[in-house]
Amino acid sequence: MQKRVRTFAFGPFRLMPERQMLLLAGHPVRIGGRALDILVTLVERSGEIVGKRELMARVWPDTLVEEGNLKVNMNALRRALGEGPGAPVYIATVVGRGYRFVAPVTVTEEAVFTPAVDPPRRHNLPTASTRLVGRKEEMAQIARDIGETRLVTIVGPGGIGKTTLALAVAETILDQHADGLWLIDLAPLKDGGLVAGAIATVVGLSTDSGSTEAAVADQLRGRQMLLVLDSCEHLIDGVAVLVDQILLRAPGVRFLATSREPLRVTGERVRRLGGLDAPGKSAGLTAAEALTFPAVQLFVQRATDQLETFRLSDADAAGVAGICRRLDGLALAIEMAATQIDAFGVAGLHDEVEHRLRLLEGRRGGAERHRTLAATIDWSYALLAEDEKRALRCLATFASSFRLDAAGAVAATAGHGADAFVGIVGRLVAKSLLSAEVRDRSVVYRLLDTTRDFAIAKLAEAGELDNARRRHAEFTLRSIEQAEPGPGTVIDWSDRCSQTIDDIREALRWAFGPSGDAGLAIRLTVEAIRYWKQLSLPEECRVAAERALDDRYAKWRDRTDDLILNMTLGATLLHTRGPMAEVKEALGKALAIAEDIGDAELQLECLSGLSEYELWTGDSRSAMAIAEKIQALSGRGPSVADGGADAPAGSALSWMGALGAARRRLEGIVRRPVSALSRDPGARFDLDQRLTALGTLATVQWLQGFPDEAQATAETQLREAEASNDAVSLCCALLHGSQIIAMYRRDYEAAWQHYTRGRAHADRHGLRIWRNMADCSCGRLRLYAGRPFDLAAYGQALEEVRSGGFRMRYPNYLTNYGEALARQGDLASGLAAVDEAIALCEANGQVVGIPEILRIKANMIRFGDPARGAEAADLYRLSIARARADGSLSWELRSTISLVRHCRGRGGDDDAEAMLAATYARFTEGFGSGDLVRARALLDARNQSAGRSD
Repeated sequence: MQKRVRTFAFGPFRLMPERQMLLLAGHPVRIGGRALDILVTLVERSGEIVGKRELMARVWPDTLVEEGNLKVNMNALRRALGEGPGAPVYIATVVGRGYRFVAPVTVTEEAVFTPAVDPPRRHNLPTASTRLVGRKEEMAQIARDIGETRLVTIVGPGGIGKTTLALAVAETILDQHADGLWLIDLAPLKDGGLVAGAIATVVGLSTDSGSTEAAVADQLRGRQMLLVLDSCEHLIDGVAVLVDQILLRAPGVRFLATSREPLRVTGERVRRLGGLDAPGKSAGLTAAEALTFPAVQLFVQRATDQLETFRLSDADAAGVAGICRRLDGLALAIEMAATQIDAFGVAGLHDEVEHRLRLLEGRRGGAERHRTLAATIDWSYALLAEDEKRALRCLATFASSFRLDAAGAVAATAGHGADAFVGIVGRLVAKSLLSAEVRDRSVVYRLLDTTRDFAIAKLAEAGELDNARRRHAEFTLRSIEQAEPGPGTVIDWSDRCSQTIDDIREALRWAFGPSGDAGLAIRLTVEAIRYWKQLSLPEECRVAAERALDDRYAKWRDRTDDLILNMTLGATLLHTRGPMAEVKEALGKALAIAEDIGDAELQLECLSGLSEYELWTGDSRSAMAIAEKIQALSGRGPSVADGGADAPAGSALSWMGALGAARRRLEGIVRRPVSALSRDPGARFDLDQRLTALGTLATVQWLQGFPDEAQATAETQLREAEASNDAVSLCCALLHGSQIIAMYRRDYEAAWQHYTRGRAHADRHGLRIWRNMADCSCGRLRLYAGRPFDLAAYGQALEEVRSGGFRMRYPNYLTNYGEALARQGDLASGLAAVDEAIALCEANGQVVGIPEILRIKANMIRFGDPARGAEAADLYRLSIARARADGSLSWELRSTISLVRHCRGRGGDDDAEAMLAATYARFTEGFGSGDLVRARALLDARNQSAGRSD
C-alpha cells in the first residue's frame, strides 16, 4: 500500500521514521526500536540540545526507566552509526544536559509502497549495545575462516571477549546463509542432553524423538545456515558429539563456537583469543600514544560512560596503561575497573587493582587470567552498596536473560520502591556486573557465566539461596500463568517460549529438590505443558508429568491437576512410546475426572486421545464408540465445535468397511480451510487431525476405485508432513500413506523408496516401533517385488510390533508372514497365521482388509496345494462378495483378476470372465495403475482368443 514518508539524509545514512528504517548506502541497518526512536527524536531537532529526561519521556512514554536504559540504547545507536576513533561524529554529548545531533541534515517527503507482510526472520542476534574495540584483524580472519571451513571455535578464558567477537563477526555475514544465522546460548543449560533440543528450538525444528543428535542433524540436512554456539565449555562432550553429527549429515550447516577449550572435532579451526594490546612501560607515554592501543580505548570508552567529564590526559596515560597491563588485557576486567573511575580516579584505581591482584598471588590453581578475572569480580562486588550486592546475588537465580520487571520481582526488597530498584539495576550495568542487550524495543539483562557463578556462591554464603530460588520460581510461575500467545503470533509465541524454557527448568529443579516446594512444583509443571508443546518437547514433558504424578506429591495436587497431568502423560506416551496400556490408563483417569467436573472441552481432549489409542491397538469398534461420544459433546462448550468427531469416526469407519460413510467424515476434515483447523499455539499436546485424515482418506479413495485421487491425496499428506517437521507425522505419511498407496498401485519402485526413507527416518529418530512397523509393512513389498525375505528377522519385528501394542495393521503383517511361510514350503503354518489374522480382524472390527487376506489365502492354497483348487476358487468368490458388501471396488477387481487366472488354468469360467469385464467397466480413472493394467491385459487376451476362434 502507498504511504507518505519523510526521509532525513545525513552523511551516507537515510532515516525514514514512518517505516522504522535506517539505511546505509541503500542497505538496512540493524538497530533496536528504542535506539531508532532516540535517533528520530534527535534528528527531528537537529542542532538542538535534547535533555535526557525529555528523551526518556519520548522514547518510554508510559514506562518507568533508569538513565542506564538510555545509555544502553545510545551506545547501540552510536555503534549503528559507526562512531568511533577517526570516524564521523553524529551525536554529541552535552555534559550534564543531554545530547545534540551535530551532523547536517536534509529532509524530503515522498510516497512509497510499504509491504503488507513482514519478511521472514533470518536471524536471532541481539542488537549490539557497545562498539567492539581492537578486534578488527580477528574479525576479518574469522569471517574468512567461516567461508573456508565449517567449524570455527573462538577459544579463550572467561571475560576475554569471545561472545562479543563472535556476535560482531556474525553481524558482518548475516546475508551469506540462505536459511539464516542463529545464536544458541548454551550457558543456561545444565545437561548436555539438552543441547540438541536447544538448537532445534531456536532453528524451529521438531524434537519429538527426544532431540537426539542424529534426529536434529537429519532435519538440518539440505539447509544452508550458520549456527553460533556460545559458551560450550561446560557441555563440551555433548556439544562435540552433536556438532560432529551435524557436520557429517548436514553439509550446508556451518558453526562458529565460543569455548574455553577446543571442541576437538575433525575439521575444527581454532582461533585463540588473547587479551587486548596495552602499552608497555614507558616514562614518556602520552594520551595520544596510549589511545592507539585497544585496551586503553576500551578503558576510556567505559570510563566516559561512567563519568561524562572523563578525558584521558598525558598525566594519566601511564596509569591507565598500567591498569590494562595488570589486568592482562581482559575486556571484562578492564570494563569493571573503568566503571570505578568516579570513585578512585586513575591513580587510586591503579593502586586498588594492584592491591586486589596481590591478594591472589599466593593462591594455587587456575590459569593466571582466570585468577585476574576472579579478583576483579571480587573487588567490584566489594565496592557495591549492600542493596546492590543483594540484588546481584538474587539476579543470579535467572538461568538466562531477563527483563526489568522480572529482576524487580526476584531481587527487589520491601524497602525499595520501583524508582530505587531501577537505579540499582542501572548501577550494576554501569559497573559491568550486569550486561544489557537491546532486543527490538526492550532492554534485557543477563549475568555473564563467571559473574553468575560468583554471585550464586555469594548467595549460598549469605544463607539466601533458597529464598531467592523461591522468589525466582514464584515469578516464573506467575509469568507463564499470565502469558498469552495473542492472535496470529505463533512465531512470536515460540520465541517467547524458548526464552522462558530455561527458567522453567531451573525453577522445577529447585521446586522438586530437597529444599523446594512440591505445591509450587506441581503448579509449574501444569502451566509449563503448553511451553513444552509449543517447543515440541514431548519426551521432556512426559518425564515431568510422570514426576508430578508420583504418589509423593499426591497431597499437593487437586483434581484439575490430576486431570491435566494424566491427559498429558497419556498423550506424550502415545507420541513417544506407542499405544501402551499406560496410555489408556492415564487417559481413562483424566476422562473420569473431566466427566465428574463437567468440563466438556477437556472431555473432548481425553476422548480424542482415547480414540487414537484404540485405533492404534486395532479396536475399531471401540474407536467408533468413542467417536460417537465425541459427537454427543458437540456444542457443549465454547471450543467444542461440530465436526470434532469426523477424524476419529472416519478412521474407525474405514477400518470397519463403511467406506462411503468414512469418506464423508474424512472429507469434512480435509476440505475445511486449513486456518479453521489451526490450533491455539498455547494449547496442550494433541493430535493433528488433518494429517491423520489425509492418510486414511487416500486409502479409502483407492479402495473405492479411485487410484489417481488416492495418489494425489497421499502426496498432499506427505508434503504437509514434511512441512510440519514432526518426526512421527512424517513416518506415518511415508509408511502408512505414500508407501501403502504405491503398493496398492503396484508401483513397487516408488514403494521401496518410501519404505527406505521412512525406515531410515524412524531409525535416525530412535522411533523403534515405527522402524519395526516399516520392516513389517515391507514384507508384502519383498514378496511381490521378488526381494529376499528373512523369515527370522521378520518374525522378530512382528513380535516387537505386537508387544508394543500397535495392532492397527498387525493382521496385515501377520498375513505377510503366513504367505512367506507358505512360499518357503510350510503351507500349514502359513494358513494358520492367515486364519489368525482373519480372526483378529473379525474380533476387532478391522474387516476392511479381509477381502485381500482371503485372496492371499486362496493364492497360498492354489500354488501350495493345487489339488485344493475348488477351495481356492470358493475363497476368491468369498473375497469378491465381501469386497462388494463394503463398496471396495479395488479389492473386488484384484480378487476377480486372481479368480480369472485360476479358472483359465483349469479350463475357463465364463461367469468369472463376465465378472472381470463388468468390474473393470465400473472404473473411471486410474487406468495406468497396476491392477487395471493387468485386468486390461486379461480382457484383451480373451478378446484376441475369441477373434482367432472366429
